[in-house]
Amino acid sequence: MSWLSDHFSEVMDLTVHHIYLAGVPLLIGLALALPFGWLARRYRFLYPPLIIGTGLLYTIPSLSLFVLMPLLVGTQILDPVNVIIALTIYTLALLVRTVADGLGAVPDDVNQAATAMGYTRGRRFFAVELPLAVPVIAAGLRVAAVSNVSIVSVAALLGIPQLGQLFLDGYQRFFYDPIIVGLIACILLALAFDLVIVAIARLLTPWVRARQGA
Repeated sequence: MSWLSDHFSEVMDLTVHHIYLAGVPLLIGLALALPFGWLARRYRFLYPPLIIGTGLLYTIPSLSLFVLMPLLVGTQILDPVNVIIALTIYTLALLVRTVADGLGAVPDDVNQAATAMGYTRGRRFFAVELPLAVPVIAAGLRVAAVSNVSIVSVAALLGIPQLGQLFLDGYQRFFYDPIIVGLIACILLALAFDLVIVAIARLLTPWVRARQGA
C-alpha cells in the first residue's frame, strides 16, 4: 500500500503512543486490583460492594470519562494523563473480580499446608496464592489489554495522538487507506499484548508447562 510506505514513520510514532496509553494503565490497574481483589477474597462481606462497585466503573462511557477527567484531576484536556487515568479505571473494573476469583480458586488444603509449614499470611500470599492464581489473572489481563487497545482509539476525538487518529483522518477525508492501516495496526497490537501476557504467564507458572509437557 503506497499510503503506508509514505506515512510509515507517522504510523510507527502513533503506534508507540498507542502502546504507551494502553500498556501503562494495564500495569497500574493490575497493581491496584491485586489488593482490592485480595480484600474481596479475604473478607467476604467486602466481596459484593467491591465487585459491584468496580464493575459499575466499566459502564461509564469512555468519551464522557475522557472529557470529565480534566475537571476531576485538574489537567489539560489534551494531556495524555487523562487517558491513562481513565483506562486505569477500566482496567481496575475488569481485574478486581478476576483477582478475587483467581485467589479463591486456590485449594484450601494448599493454603493450610503452607500455614502448617510456617508461612505468614503475607508470605503465603506472594509465594503460594498469587502464583497459583496467575493463570486466572492472566486470562483477565488479556481481556483488559484488548479492551484498552480498543478504547484508546476513542481519545483521538480529543486530539490525543495514537492510532485512532488514522480512523478520524480517514473518515474526515473519505479516504479508506489510513482507516484500514489503523484497523490492522490495532489488531496486531492487541495480538502482541496478548502474546506477551501469555508468555509472561508461562514463565511465572513452570509447573503448568511441566504438566502440559508430561
